[in-house]
Amino acid sequence: MGIITGKEYINRINKLHSDIWIDGEKVKGNISEHPAFRGVIESQAKLYDLQCKSSNQDIMTFPSSITGNQIGTSYLEPRTKEDLEKRRLMIQTWAKSTLGMMGRSPDYMNTCLMAVNAAADLFSSNNPEFVKNLRRFYEEACENDYSFTHTFINPQTNRSLFHMEDEDKIIAAKVIEKRTDGIIIHGARLLATQGGITDELIVFPSGGNIVNKDYAFAFSIPSNTKGLTFLCRESFAYRESTFDHPLSSRFEEMDTIIVFNNVLVPWERVFLNESIDCANKMYTESSFFPLVLHQVLSRQVVKTECLLGVAQALVDTINIGEYQHVQEKISEIIVGLESLKALLLSSELQSKLDKWGTMAPAINPLYSAINLYPRLYPRFTEILQLLGASGLVSIPTEKDFASDMRADLDQYLQAANANAYDRVKLFRLAWDLCVSAFGSRQTLYERFFFGDPIRLASNLYRSYDRTELTNQIKEFLKS
Repeated sequence: MGIITGKEYINRINKLHSDIWIDGEKVKGNISEHPAFRGVIESQAKLYDLQCKSSNQDIMTFPSSITGNQIGTSYLEPRTKEDLEKRRLMIQTWAKSTLGMMGRSPDYMNTCLMAVNAAADLFSSNNPEFVKNLRRFYEEACENDYSFTHTFINPQTNRSLFHMEDEDKIIAAKVIEKRTDGIIIHGARLLATQGGITDELIVFPSGGNIVNKDYAFAFSIPSNTKGLTFLCRESFAYRESTFDHPLSSRFEEMDTIIVFNNVLVPWERVFLNESIDCANKMYTESSFFPLVLHQVLSRQVVKTECLLGVAQALVDTINIGEYQHVQEKISEIIVGLESLKALLLSSELQSKLDKWGTMAPAINPLYSAINLYPRLYPRFTEILQLLGASGLVSIPTEKDFASDMRADLDQYLQAANANAYDRVKLFRLAWDLCVSAFGSRQTLYERFFFGDPIRLASNLYRSYDRTELTNQIKEFLKS
């Protein structure tokens, strides 16, 4: 089969009828027609159509070595530096169509699955059958162009260092029973972005050291599996108008809490179970982090380009480019963008084959970028606020421009280099980036995309080899 079209994606998701709850009600009928999901599902469908365009085939697909079908490049396990470059170009092609706003576009989880499959032999000490399960499922996902959501995080019930959960009141999802037909999962997990609008849910071990074998599991199950429920937050897609809400009307991905109510995971879908050792080695002894961070940073570069474009458009529209403090702010975004691009290319330039035969990007530039971006992104949105100022709240709606007040709006909201309608359209885009509920969620998302920034800094401190540098200083002092 290979790559699918946007229409095929929408039809598949509609047929699932997954158990999704939003604003106190269960979603009924075709989810692609629900106001909270319609925009993002249409945007996701366009991504699938992009990879089907014949002019994009060289970048967006590769031929399966098993079937010969064209497979989405996000599933490509890189074996060469050229493969890494191809992956970047594909990721950024999709990201440009969403301005980098969809952090969980299909290439993210496809990359996660690919990275784990590339190191599948890690699970052989747990159970050789789990290795076969993973490899078989990876091939199935490639051939069917599955989309995925995922959960890594346990609920934030009590985050003190020494908290132990009450065994009689299960909160964090865990294995409560092993049966001949599979394992039974009960409890909850966070934070499934795009929960309910993907073919499958992947569950990997949560971050940090696992000490209880009941929490050491990995599997994938269809989103409509019996007992699986997606609890949604409030939707930020308040209106369908792309004038009023240019980003949230298209790219509101939705975040969900996953509830497992005695969910059966068949053995053929289990990749890991009851092995604390494998769960803790899954991320450290594979190239999971380098490969996934390469995807993340590729998208973040595009997102930063978008921010720079919006910032400069604001400057040009209201003619404030002659002020030095404005030039300094735009230059700050440029420095951030060029730093991210350099780190991304450096990771590819220094890439090496890992022990599994995968061309893994260099981790230090990627760790540096993932430490840098949570600081850069909030500052960039702040710069938009500073540049836009009161213009970010003087933003009447599309209906206002269609009303009897149009003449007043044209008179009083015109700009140096734009009419009132075009000026407000631009400022609503900036507002949706840095002020709206959608924009605020984007800032929070980038702050914590790969975890607590302090923990990320600690990881970099521990992993970065400085031995040669300190020895150099010692030798200098001896001389």
